[in-house]
Amino acid sequence: MQKRIVILDVQTLGEDLDLSILSQFGDVIPYKNSNEDETFDRISDADIVITNKVIISDAMMKHASKLSLICIAATGMNNVDLEAAEKFDILVKNVAGYSTESVVQHTFAMLFHQKEHLNYYDNVVKTGLWTLSDLFTDISHPFSEIYGKKWGIIGLGSIGRKVAMIATAFGAEVFYTSTSGKNNDSSYTQLALKELLTSCDIISIHAPLNTQTYNLINETNLPLLQEGATLLNLGRGGIINETDLAFELDRREIYACLDVLENEPIASTNRLMQIEHKERLLITPHIAWTSIEAREKLLEGIVENISTFLEK
Repeated sequence: MQKRIVILDVQTLGEDLDLSILSQFGDVIPYKNSNEDETFDRISDADIVITNKVIISDAMMKHASKLSLICIAATGMNNVDLEAAEKFDILVKNVAGYSTESVVQHTFAMLFHQKEHLNYYDNVVKTGLWTLSDLFTDISHPFSEIYGKKWGIIGLGSIGRKVAMIATAFGAEVFYTSTSGKNNDSSYTQLALKELLTSCDIISIHAPLNTQTYNLINETNLPLLQEGATLLNLGRGGIINETDLAFELDRREIYACLDVLENEPIASTNRLMQIEHKERLLITPHIAWTSIEAREKLLEGIVENISTFLEK
């Protein structure tokens, strides 16, 4: 019997991703996106559901009597009620590790863009200001090297370790703090969070969002950052208190690069949208995971999860 496969938010996977491979498993019904009421109806007669960020609750699963597999098109699983899935004998599978290279690359892309003031210098050339200058160069916005700097990593998982490896190749001295308290890596020096924030020139976050990391960076420890330090969050929104960060960015010269926010897309009322020193902040719309190659790996992982499930 052909399986009914419902994709709840196909728009998040990108129009350039060929999903036709899924048709080998049954009838594929893709939806651009799904709100709560739509999700309730759309999964009611599905055998397999694929979701990236759409929430699937206890009540929805109770209503979906045929549902036997939920494929999360991501690594994080916090959008599915896992206890309810177990209760209703629904298997939930995610895809781990597909975006490591993509997130690591974006970490450095954001850092270079911010640290070398590339937006400013691009504008100097394209507005004709450099043409009017009598100098062959413009050093009005000096930048410093990564070489010799201290790089602190919050969350030394697979992404954090890859960032550490590349930062070391650039000549940085790498330190880390373990948010779970369970991660010990003898390759790098482990510091308490307070000491890491105080001593490092660059701090990048690659941790999951949980009770230990929510609001981890806030008004009590943001003042510990050195003048000129750069803080990057490519973990999860909610780890940094955004209102507190906005205040600190306007108070003194520190820099921040954020690919994730607590509520996405960003609200017009978010204090970060109103900071005076906009040059100190770079925000990208949760794109670190979205390289073409990463999304292809993600689809491969989903296909493998479905195939393995159906072979049982």
